[in-house]
Amino acid sequence: MKKILLLSDTHSHIDDTILKYVEQADEVWHAGDIGDLAVTDVLKKRKPLRAVYGNIDDATARLEFPLNDRFMCEGVDVWITHIGGYPGKYNPNIRNELTTNPPKLFICGHSHILKVQFDKKLDLLHMNPGACGKSGFHQVRTMLRFVIDGDKIKDLEIIEIEKRA
Repeated sequence: MKKILLLSDTHSHIDDTILKYVEQADEVWHAGDIGDLAVTDVLKKRKPLRAVYGNIDDATARLEFPLNDRFMCEGVDVWITHIGGYPGKYNPNIRNELTTNPPKLFICGHSHILKVQFDKKLDLLHMNPGACGKSGFHQVRTMLRFVIDGDKIKDLEIIEIEKRA
C-alpha cells in the first residue's frame, strides 16, 4: 500500500502547508510546471519523488525529468504527463498511444483545474490535481491524495490549501 500526494503547477512555489501533506505521504508525484528546481530538491529530501516537466520548465528541468513517466505502482499502470488533456479531448501528441495501450491511471496538470474523471471508453481514471502554486488564474490552490493498494486506487481526497489573495 502506498499513500500518494499528487501535485502540479507549483510554478516555483513550495510552502509549509504543502510540506505538511508531503510528510503524510509515502511518495510525491508532480505533474509538471515545477518552475525553480529548488521545489523538487525540497520534495526529494523528504519523500521519493516522481515528476515530469511542464511547458514553463527550463532546459535544466527537462534534463532531470521526462516529458512522460509511465510506471507501475503496486498493481496500477500509471502514466504522468503535463499536457494530457482529458477524456474525449486528449492531447493529439499522445492520443494514439493512450487509446491503443491505456494505463489504469492517467495523470496530467497544466489546466490549473482540478478534475477527476473516469473514462469509460478507455477504462482509465483521469486525474488533474489543479495547481498548488500561486501563479495562474486559479482561485483555490489544490492537490490530491489517494492510496494505491495492490491494483486498487482508493481513499481519494481533494486538498484545498487556501484562496489566493
